[in-house]
Amino acid sequence: MDKTRLKGKTVLITGGAQGMGAAIGEYYAAQGARVCLGDINLAGCQDVAKRINDAGGEAIAVTLDVTKRDQMAAAVAATVAAFGSINVMLNNAGINKPMMFLDITEENFQQIINVNALGVLIGMQEAAKQMIKQGKENGPYKIINVGSILSRQAFDDVVPYACSKHAVLAMINGGAKALSAHNITVNGYGPGVVRTELWEQLDKDLVAIGKFEKEGQSMDELAQNMILMKRYSYPEDVIGSAAFLASHESDYMTGQLFMVDGGMVMQ
Repeated sequence: MDKTRLKGKTVLITGGAQGMGAAIGEYYAAQGARVCLGDINLAGCQDVAKRINDAGGEAIAVTLDVTKRDQMAAAVAATVAAFGSINVMLNNAGINKPMMFLDITEENFQQIINVNALGVLIGMQEAAKQMIKQGKENGPYKIINVGSILSRQAFDDVVPYACSKHAVLAMINGGAKALSAHNITVNGYGPGVVRTELWEQLDKDLVAIGKFEKEGQSMDELAQNMILMKRYSYPEDVIGSAAFLASHESDYMTGQLFMVDGGMVMQ
């Protein structure tokens, strides 16, 4: 591993308490980045930050509800206070609660949209304001949004989630156009079936609504029937792409969402 690949980068990661956010935070730090981990689960972020610091990296943890602009602004400010600037914003926080199409409620739809779409918009805006203040000569700055295979398609049991991830793609495209003059790039990656705490709960929920008969069946069937590589993924399969987008290697990319899904969606 190149321990200097992200040296000098200061990063704010939303949803950093567990799953992909935690794994990416540790990976970024191992490559030289200084990391602020934000989540409604502060204790989880503190655990991740401790692992990073114990390993010789630099990390802090903050409480962050991505739907609250004041908390997002405070997280950006905490990153700058701790590390002097913010160079990379990773909008990773997300939730899902599957419901069959005719059963979707206003509450279900709004909650998912609020976290997965509105939360991304607020994160992009507050990070971009700080990046602009720092001056374009100190860039390029990176905003990275986590999309999904469901940024490109939808299934009947996760329509609100698909709507939110289609919105993420729109914000990647629109944000890239809006922010390029400030030396800010906006890109994203779209995971498929990733075995994290989020998917473990999703798997249980899919059984509860009758989509599958037993736990584990969703991941196994998707792997065999829809993933060319015939296996679901783990955070370790995704972190390299996240690091690429945070590094200078992606400086000439903007407005792009690429899939990291084992071959589920062809572009």
